[in-house]
Amino acid sequence: MAGLMKLACLVLACMIVAGPITSKAALSCGTVNTNVAACIGYLTVGALPRACCTGVSKLNSIARTTPDRQQACRCLKTAASALGSGLNAGRAAGLPKACGVNVPFPISLLTRCINCNSVK
Repeated sequence: MAGLMKLACLVLACMIVAGPITSKAALSCGTVNTNVAACIGYLTVGALPRACCTGVSKLNSIARTTPDRQQACRCLKTAASALGSGLNAGRAAGLPKACGVNVPFPISLLTRCINCNSVK
């Protein structure tokens, strides 16, 4: 439980630091991180709460433009890097399917070679 609290604090820190960073996108990292914060448990230990899927669905619905999707990608990469090796890459990649949400780009939060500028 202490580890989960540390992860939550780290996500909060990422939200504070990365929140103002946007590039022609109305979507902020604070919004992205708030929507996926409930997924931390699933991405680290495997419990998939309903709030996680609600957040993924909401994020998908608000990231409608290319700049917003690219910004969401950058925010997720930053958050994943900050959380480190505790995240399960397979669960991250399968999160949209687990939640029944069809996203227009592949999710692989732990892959450093993702080029968010190629997200359409």
